[in-house]
Amino acid sequence: MAEEMNRQDEMNRNEGGRSWLGIIIRFVVAAVVLMVTALLTPGFSNIGFGTALLAAIVIAALDYVIHKLFKLDASPFGRGIVGFLLSALIIYLTQFLVPGMEVNVFGAIVAALIIGIIDAIIPTNVM
Repeated sequence: MAEEMNRQDEMNRNEGGRSWLGIIIRFVVAAVVLMVTALLTPGFSNIGFGTALLAAIVIAALDYVIHKLFKLDASPFGRGIVGFLLSALIIYLTQFLVPGMEVNVFGAIVAALIIGIIDAIIPTNVM
């Protein structure tokens, strides 16, 4: 019985070793973090859960593309000022791809700071 459960668990994992459920939970947590950030950040429009979930997916996709093209990590605190500014840029660019999300440059910088602080407390590994 335990052997079958282990085999089933292995089948449910993707190539990176994360289960699909784990990935979904990380995106949901990232969406909640974005919603909290939008509430706390001046210059960042309040967004609903659906918009925040789509924004979390877009942010993760932009981070992935930038990481593959330029070998840069957009973690707000992981790579110093470059990572912090790159994170703010990704948040700013996301507004052009997600309808209902509006953020100005100052709001993107403050949002990167807030997301970095929350990510240090509750790491999501999405951004």
